[in-house]
Amino acid sequence: MEPMTAIVLGAIQGLTEFLPVSSSGHLVLFQYLFGLREAELFFDISVHVGTLGAVVIFFRREIGTILLSLLRAAARLMRKQISFGDAWAEADIRLAMLIVLGSVPTAVIGLLFHRISDQLFSSVGLVGVTLIVTGTLLWGTRRIARRGRGINGFSVPKAVAIGAVQGLAIIPGISRSGSTIAAGLFLGLERGMAARFSFLLSIPAIIGAEILSLKELGPSQHADMAILAGTATAFVVGYLSLAMLMYVVRRGRMHLFAPYCWVVGVIALAIAW
Repeated sequence: MEPMTAIVLGAIQGLTEFLPVSSSGHLVLFQYLFGLREAELFFDISVHVGTLGAVVIFFRREIGTILLSLLRAAARLMRKQISFGDAWAEADIRLAMLIVLGSVPTAVIGLLFHRISDQLFSSVGLVGVTLIVTGTLLWGTRRIARRGRGINGFSVPKAVAIGAVQGLAIIPGISRSGSTIAAGLFLGLERGMAARFSFLLSIPAIIGAEILSLKELGPSQHADMAILAGTATAFVVGYLSLAMLMYVVRRGRMHLFAPYCWVVGVIALAIAW
């Protein structure tokens, strides 16, 4: 892969991973346009590591607070100073547990779809259809009330439902961020919390997907300058696009991305035709 191609694809990954327009769908389209008829697995893994880094850095305070709360709660539980019910009542502990529980359906669905991932990521027509579905889902968020519940008002079944939606986002063209944030909003989460839960939930999902993908790499795979450039670009652009989406979601404007998804979906169908 040429360095400039890697940089362009890394920028596309970073921009579309967090904006609700489906990074996987755009990578399928642009790899097709660049003449890459088969997905370059090692490159895809690398740029996803770049965007994972962007999530971790952006939410570093939340992640640090959650980890410290878990360690403190574990120590207090071992000394029998608190009960499991007391720990569950703490917002950070509850958030961590809901992320773990929400990751279960994501993992199950991801493993089921993993065997047919090659077929999914080679169909431009499928991307066209699913981008139109994503746009329709985003458009449906425009009338959701501004107020919503915080994490203490969020239940296990709803977290599991969002995890299932995230699992289905393995299908290229279904935006992971768009579908999970929309699901959170539909289920009554406050806008900022819906976005934070979505991105924190994405961390174990991305790590798990990367581990599965690494098993398929050949022994000769290595990171050349083009791949490193693409990864760095995905990190920088991803961080900026993540900040942009948080701003948009808090103001209830996520539906503004719907027309873009519809247009690109129609273009993808035209290409496939």
